[in-house]
Amino acid sequence: MAVYTEVPDEDLKAFLAGYDAGTLLSFKGIAEGVENTNYIVHTDRGSYILTLYEKRVDPGDLPFFLDLMAHLSAKGMTCPVPLRDRDGHALGMLCERPAALISFLEGVWVRKPNVEHCRALGDTMAAMHKAALDFSGTRRNALSVGDWRPIFASVADRADTLQAGLADEMERELTYLEANWPQDLPAGIIHADLFPDNVFFINSRLSGLIDFYFACRDALAYDVAVCLNAWCFEPDLSFNVTKARALLTAYAGRRALSQAEYDALPLLARGAAMRFFVTRLYDWLNHPPGAFVRPKDPLEYAKRIRFHRSVTNTREYGLD
Repeated sequence: MAVYTEVPDEDLKAFLAGYDAGTLLSFKGIAEGVENTNYIVHTDRGSYILTLYEKRVDPGDLPFFLDLMAHLSAKGMTCPVPLRDRDGHALGMLCERPAALISFLEGVWVRKPNVEHCRALGDTMAAMHKAALDFSGTRRNALSVGDWRPIFASVADRADTLQAGLADEMERELTYLEANWPQDLPAGIIHADLFPDNVFFINSRLSGLIDFYFACRDALAYDVAVCLNAWCFEPDLSFNVTKARALLTAYAGRRALSQAEYDALPLLARGAAMRFFVTRLYDWLNHPPGAFVRPKDPLEYAKRIRFHRSVTNTREYGLD
């Protein structure tokens, strides 16, 4: 459960008093998410999401995230919007944590995405990329190719406890990615974490995007690569070409991919899989006993890396 910080009733009431958000009726911790503490808050004015930002989030990045959500909403994208308090601030402090009150977004995330879900995601992701082109904020991707090795190195001596030979295999993979990582691809603001639990649907209609706390400025096609990993593998970790084709075709229908981006997709997907492998491996091997949040299996992403390593061109992702 993603509640690392317990919020006493009286503290929350005092925090809400700074907003024009109504009187507290109830609040409850939200199970989804692994980075921050989240509550759904009900007042006599409506429902909100309260987020307390935990240790992994750099407080200096928070204005970027909050301003980005406001910018995208103003451009017509459906995403949560931070409320400003009576002094005009979108960020406050609660229980010694930076905290924000954010509008509630209707919808649910789908546990088993189908082809139509993938098509809707591709279209909406491209729309988000275009809507953010004139966003003035900037933040480097703190989990890009140059950041994976230090994370892996901190736990490499224990990697083989999950699978024999894993440490040497991933050491070689990191070396290859570092030497061949694509440069000078079209760049802009990306979400960088568009997993199914960050995309809401109402029935089959995509109703909005949430959780922009990895957003940064990077290659736009890298966001596509993250989604190929997150949406196009089945529970048995077989790759679903039909889902990939729907996602990529819908994306390109709204924002055309350059030939360089198409050519780079297999390597970008391989790197995106590495990004989630190393963070999952770190969390798996440093999981504190009794913690509410159960770490995710890093071997699922090791298998994705091996698949992408075998891909020679984008035809294997379902494109002609």
